[in-house]
Amino acid sequence: MYLLGFDIGSSSVKASLVNGKNGNCVATSYHPKEEMPITAHQAGWAEQSPELWWKNLKLALADVMKESDIDPEKIESIGISYQMHGLVMVDKNHEVIRPSIIWCDSRAAAIGEKAFKEIGSERCLSGLLNSPGNFTASKLRWVKENEPELFDRVYKIMLPGDYIAMKLTGEIQTTLSGLSEGIMWDFKTNSLSDMLFSTYGFSTEIIPEIVPTFSVQAQLRPKVARELGLSPKTKVSYRAGDQPNNALSLNVLNPGEVAATAGTSGVVYGVSSEIRYDPQSRVNTFAHVNHSAESPRLGVLLCINGTGILNAWLKRLVGENMNYEEMNRVAESAPAGSAGVTVLPFGNGSERVLNNRNVNSVFSGINFNIHQKGHILRAAQEGIVFSFKYGMDIMQNTGIHTSVIRAGKANMFLSPIFRNTLAGITGATIELYNTDGSVGAARGAGIGSGYYKSFGEAFSSLTRLETIYPDTSKTDEYTEAYNRWKTELKKAIG
Repeated sequence: MYLLGFDIGSSSVKASLVNGKNGNCVATSYHPKEEMPITAHQAGWAEQSPELWWKNLKLALADVMKESDIDPEKIESIGISYQMHGLVMVDKNHEVIRPSIIWCDSRAAAIGEKAFKEIGSERCLSGLLNSPGNFTASKLRWVKENEPELFDRVYKIMLPGDYIAMKLTGEIQTTLSGLSEGIMWDFKTNSLSDMLFSTYGFSTEIIPEIVPTFSVQAQLRPKVARELGLSPKTKVSYRAGDQPNNALSLNVLNPGEVAATAGTSGVVYGVSSEIRYDPQSRVNTFAHVNHSAESPRLGVLLCINGTGILNAWLKRLVGENMNYEEMNRVAESAPAGSAGVTVLPFGNGSERVLNNRNVNSVFSGINFNIHQKGHILRAAQEGIVFSFKYGMDIMQNTGIHTSVIRAGKANMFLSPIFRNTLAGITGATIELYNTDGSVGAARGAGIGSGYYKSFGEAFSSLTRLETIYPDTSKTDEYTEAYNRWKTELKKAIG
């Protein structure tokens, strides 16, 4: 039997087919080959067409089916990973009402802050575990205030993965984990949050049917199965936001375990059994994929918007004739600490970890007589690492004490400078694995359909590729550079 996983990102849609018996990925593809467009009608806005996700899913799936050349009847089930916090609205005909307001759109930050004050910080944090912030519920309130004629047409709201599942099955559903990431779930009452819906003026009727994260949620519509070249017997049996799913893909399920990613944005995600929160909501607590009221599993999430996007920006400016591996070699010509050059990586919108401030990126300490291209490239990577360290220090107050970080060997984790600096400044051992979001979603589908009888069975083939231990010989250089970085951050915040 085979398991199919989709990863619906804001840059591309990836599909992977996994052999359930041995856990090997037999075919994978992504579309588009260039990044999907993001529309920004104003500074701080970010929208995408959900139909574009569906179009690219079909293209990626066609590649996978052609490459694997397997009988569609042998695909047991489908799992879906998706970009978190996006808002999709549909009418009674299941038609999209407006483009999705996606994760990096910051237009609703002021709305969330106002609601936080109206509800009361203690009441809000103890129930929702977060400020309403710039999350899905606040984005919907923005639509209600600014596009009332569109809001009046809303039948159901969904997260991006719920939309893809609807296109596959015709069923409009969501999960507890998804509702918690939208800041709509009350952990005190273990139900939809009356205080949030009352404050924002929403009816709970707009919320889809709630299904378990791991479960046979629905089967493919026959018409859609024919269009995709799949069997109508295939089930959708798992869905989760990209960061909880990344943790799942790395078998991060239990208290004390930590996962990380460093693509366009960067995330550190730790699992706790304690219902705790950051009083300033700089890091956020959501229901993890295996959470239940009886056995709490909370994912504490640190998100840094300006991560790989900074490296990509520098490539366009100073490294256009180099690939990333060559850029890393040039960066390695500079010493740890980059000879005094400091970079704040916050150039991709408001940062949650900075209390939703948008301080932009800052390059400082540059001396025209001393510093070369390598110093700038290294300082950028160190600046990204230091933003991780800054947030991880905050995470400690929510009970996440990091000794081991698990990550897929991809994106910034391909860089020796990035990996070694992160291990050196945090004191954590880093383990790199052969997995990604679409493969994790496929394994999740196997758990949800019952093909796998346990998490242990699902991840028995997960292979550790590399282990990076902290280099204590560079502790002083890392510490000095980090302290200099914090001084620059304090100036930027004001």
